Amino acid sequence: MSSYVPNTFEDRAAMLEKIGVKSIADLFDVPKGCEADLNLPAGKSPLEVERIINALGAKNKVFRTMFLGAGAYNHYIPPVVSELAAREEFVTAYTPYQAEMSQGILQSIFEYQTEIANLTGMDASNASHYDGATAIADGILMCMGAKTKAVLSDALNPEYKAVVRTYLVPHGIEVVFAPTKNGVTDSDTLKTLIDDEVGAVCIQQPNFFGLIEDAESVGKIAKEKGAKFVMSCYPVALALLKTPAECGADVAAGEGQPLGLPLAFGGPYLGFLTCRENLMRKLTGRIVGETVDHDGRPAYVLTLQAREQHIRREKSTSSICSNEALCALTSSIYLAAMGKEGLKDVAKQCVSKAHYMKDEIVKIDGFRLKYDGEFFNEFVIESDVDTSKIVDKLQKRGILAGLPLSDKEMLWCVTEMNTKDDIDEVVNVLREVK
Repeated sequence: MSSYVPNTFEDRAAMLEKIGVKSIADLFDVPKGCEADLNLPAGKSPLEVERIINALGAKNKVFRTMFLGAGAYNHYIPPVVSELAAREEFVTAYTPYQAEMSQGILQSIFEYQTEIANLTGMDASNASHYDGATAIADGILMCMGAKTKAVLSDALNPEYKAVVRTYLVPHGIEVVFAPTKNGVTDSDTLKTLIDDEVGAVCIQQPNFFGLIEDAESVGKIAKEKGAKFVMSCYPVALALLKTPAECGADVAAGEGQPLGLPLAFGGPYLGFLTCRENLMRKLTGRIVGETVDHDGRPAYVLTLQAREQHIRREKSTSSICSNEALCALTSSIYLAAMGKEGLKDVAKQCVSKAHYMKDEIVKIDGFRLKYDGEFFNEFVIESDVDTSKIVDKLQKRGILAGLPLSDKEMLWCVTEMNTKDDIDEVVNVLREVK
């Protein structure tokens, strides 16, 4: 990779000579007493450094297979994704302030927006968000106007619920949680919670327990009560399920990590945020548009810029920074590489393997399916055995178990990365756990 600094050594020397200094260090006047004494040890050879790093890495527990989801998912990433995303013109790209100088990065953002809009069926997408939780929070804020309440399904990811509260409460917005019934949002109770002060109703599809919500019904309830409808979506599931647009959503947001981003110890991830055309001017971040230049050639520009760096701070809707553009590009490459049918195949494998695993587990004495509704690739199992014992037993076999929800309940997740042999091994271990 070439230097991040575009100026050559000769360029820098010429500039320093012009301003009358010999080195860059001469530009800084550090007061006496403020000099840093780092007391660093002597440098080491490359071989010594490699040994130290490898020793540190060996302390990590690396699982050969995993059945943990709950918001971050282990999907296959084609090699072309990282190969293209790591090109230096993308890795070093910053905010495209000058459109005429940034056509490549602007086009990549435009392609991302187009793919996400197609996936969700919505009219507009922003140029990415920090992560799923913040995208959902901003999506709800977009809908509030002068109203003072937001109703969230209690089947929303707990981390998302916490972030939404963090965002909304300082705005004077009350967050109300609609209870669940058999693992999905209770529509009857939801109707009683929506009054004239409710600006938005939000559910997750599939929800935190993996169950498929009746999104269309919830959307109709929200609209009848004069509230906007916000959906938090698992993007891979959208390859099979009805799109948020088909369900009547005003805003669709979610975590984009499953679209080509590795688990990477929790980040960086990618939030996607889409909406209907009537809400487009409230989208946070940036929107890239397609136009033509004076010669009639295709050209790309920043159509809307809601960052505090671009407009008056009191009028801005966000301070979303540039690093998300690389994550968005990565997801865009993933979607292009997989194609419509490829993503649908991934989703079908997730559904098929998850249902096979559920069927095998419930054959074991003492293991039961907690909720009997339709699910995508996650499901909750109740057992007579403590979940801590299950986690420990599988960990000794190099397998990462599902997420313990309590001492007796565990949320399991299956993706295309899990083989039938992996699933059968887990089932055999569960038979042995006492």
